[in-house]
Amino acid sequence: MKRLDNSKAAGVIINQMKKKILNFLLLFILFTSLPAFADIVVIKVEGVVNPVMSEFISFHIDTVTAENSEALVIELDTPGGLDTSMRSIVKKITSSEVPVIVYIAPGGARAASAGVFITMAAHVAAMAPGTNIGAAHPVGIGGQMDKKMIDKVTNDAAAYIKTLAQSRNRNAVWAESAVRDSVSITEQEALNLKVIDYVSADLDTLLTTINGNTVKTLKGEIKIDTKGKVLSRKTMGMRHKILSAISHPEVAYLLMLLGFYGIFFELSSPGTIFPGVIGAVSLILAFYSFQTLPVNYAGLLLIVLAIVLFLLEIKITSFGLLSLGGVLSLTLGSIMLFDSPLPFYNLSLKVILPAVILTSLFFILTIGLIVKAYRRKPLTGAEGMVGLEGIAKTDIHEDGQVFVNGELWNASSTELISTGEKIFVEKEDHLRLHVRKKANR
Repeated sequence: MKRLDNSKAAGVIINQMKKKILNFLLLFILFTSLPAFADIVVIKVEGVVNPVMSEFISFHIDTVTAENSEALVIELDTPGGLDTSMRSIVKKITSSEVPVIVYIAPGGARAASAGVFITMAAHVAAMAPGTNIGAAHPVGIGGQMDKKMIDKVTNDAAAYIKTLAQSRNRNAVWAESAVRDSVSITEQEALNLKVIDYVSADLDTLLTTINGNTVKTLKGEIKIDTKGKVLSRKTMGMRHKILSAISHPEVAYLLMLLGFYGIFFELSSPGTIFPGVIGAVSLILAFYSFQTLPVNYAGLLLIVLAIVLFLLEIKITSFGLLSLGGVLSLTLGSIMLFDSPLPFYNLSLKVILPAVILTSLFFILTIGLIVKAYRRKPLTGAEGMVGLEGIAKTDIHEDGQVFVNGELWNASSTELISTGEKIFVEKEDHLRLHVRKKANR
């Protein structure tokens, strides 16, 4: 009995040990599978300031706030962009509870126009050697402004950037001159004028330099601790990359033309489905892009007019005048499509000319084939009998039969035709052929 009790006790101990080991393994797997939160998140932002960039930056500010990260670093390189997107980014930075560091890098990068405002809003502003900042004068995107309106917009932008500079203890006088006079300076000049806080050769040097600095966020004064912190670089996901790509003026322009191609094919051959689907999707993507671009609607209407003129060529004999008008309308519309003094918002002639030539050839050749097929004499069916020759199988006057194209047809004639005479089909009416004698030569 004693041995049995000892065996039971040993079994209980072994089972308890097994449970402890199993629990330990489960906890180990659980903790090692949890995502590691980065202390400092670094995102690279380059290109035109637009809604896609605004959404990307806002998402990461929200993420580092939720994860209670030490800081967010924005590596910036931009020629400028939309005022609405810039203000959205600035609002997000100024309302952030986590320090936001804007680092204009790498060498050769710039923070122009809207990029100046974003840099001024940062809790810490730094530049890499060989970079520049400035030229923040507002321009009329999507239409020309008169002098009075330009003055209003300039005064508003100047007041806005002065407020940002003063809130970060930076040079408000220079910030205003960047807006009013479009001045631009190098990284060393920016440091000497107290436009930025640091010039750093690389990000590691910058993080070491700012360690222990105190900045004021929405949450209050925060001491930045970068020593021994884990860095995590984040890039744009596929969604943001796609949206950013189609927001490019040249891509939006080509998507619009592709959309017109698809819709035209679907209307020409109903039921094909595939061209119609591709065309509809392309047009929707193009119109999404137009929301972020300075579209001149006169140019857009000229392009639509060009498509209409090409289509009218099918119905109206114009001896090529409609096609010529379509080519001119398409060319002028493409040149006028985007109205902005900023070069990155304009279409290149290297894109416009091939697109216009290919589109014109596409519609002219397609329409030519349609007209040719429309005018071609029918080869089958009752309509195809007109103009054919045959032989009278019976005497024909008001009624009779003829043999045409290997088939026996009921026929009638306004003249008497004897059996065996050659006949010529004049027309067809309800499966009855109207014929006449074939003239002897």
